[in-house]
Amino acid sequence: MASVRFWSRMITRVVGSKPMECHLYVTDRCNLDCHYCTEYDNSVPHPQLEDLKRWIKKIADLEVSVLNLQGGEPLLHPDIVEIVRYSKSLGLGVTMSSNGFLLTKDLVAELDRAGLDILQLSVDRMTPIDSTRKSLKTVIPKMALLENSSIKYHISGVLFNDSVAEAGEVLEYGLGRNIPTQARLVHADPEGEFRVGADERDDLMSMVDLQLAKKRNGEPVHTNSAILSYQRDMLGGTAPDWTCMAGYKFFFVSATGEFWLCSMRHDPGISIMDVTPEILRGFYTKKDCQSGCGVYCVISASLFAKNPVRFIAKEVRDRAQALFGRLISGGTVKPLPLPPIAAGTALPMAPGA
Repeated sequence: MASVRFWSRMITRVVGSKPMECHLYVTDRCNLDCHYCTEYDNSVPHPQLEDLKRWIKKIADLEVSVLNLQGGEPLLHPDIVEIVRYSKSLGLGVTMSSNGFLLTKDLVAELDRAGLDILQLSVDRMTPIDSTRKSLKTVIPKMALLENSSIKYHISGVLFNDSVAEAGEVLEYGLGRNIPTQARLVHADPEGEFRVGADERDDLMSMVDLQLAKKRNGEPVHTNSAILSYQRDMLGGTAPDWTCMAGYKFFFVSATGEFWLCSMRHDPGISIMDVTPEILRGFYTKKDCQSGCGVYCVISASLFAKNPVRFIAKEVRDRAQALFGRLISGGTVKPLPLPPIAAGTALPMAPGA
């Protein structure tokens, strides 16, 4: 019931003028150094808890529905449990994006008691490599710690040339255990360049198509159909017409308290304490950086707002198709073939499997 209330509150915010979600960088520091990532800086200190509380109170006063805590690696902040607890005390839904490496039994219990609603675990591959150490092999024991908590969690990976070979196995592992799982295309860099070579597009397209097919089979692919179709169009060199909600329904706050449009647009660079509802509404406009955009939370809300009936109808159609498929097959879903992957990678077993 809690997750139903959580998502219904998010959906109702698509209409009206109130913001849906704020992403707050509780630290810029990270314990990893993924090559594609532009969102960490280990040369700066963590923001003070008092400052974070001031910013969170302001975010709540702007009537945001959900606060996403991110970094860097948010679990590095020594006061992360109190940050979650304080945010919940203000009536905010609270989610967190983490690589999961720092989770312990005691920390999971503390985050659970503090009220963390949803945890996104970032996993790119089955095994670590130099460009990304976010591997399923490392995170499987961490997921076991979450099983007895009330924290909802899902697996989310980034699709790029170094991850695509094993992304299919990550997807199969998560979905096979009924864990919501997704693999999303790497976003454009801060210069707006979508750096996917022509030789990589077919493999990436196969992964997007695989997720679409599995979603229509009723498997818990975490990405909605509209975003999967958007990624497919982007790989094909086209994109739907939409109006970006960054800075309006979704906005970001840096680890120094600056208001940002999104993770890739660090303007206008004013303090969150100076933001008003009028300023937020002023950013509901098309932006010159929309082409190749990969800030999918913003895109999802933007596509929903543009045509909510079509957005919902597409999602309902896919779910109905999956249900119908189950009924005519006697309740089972025929497994889909995986795209070509690197040979010789052993699939680890889930704890207790």
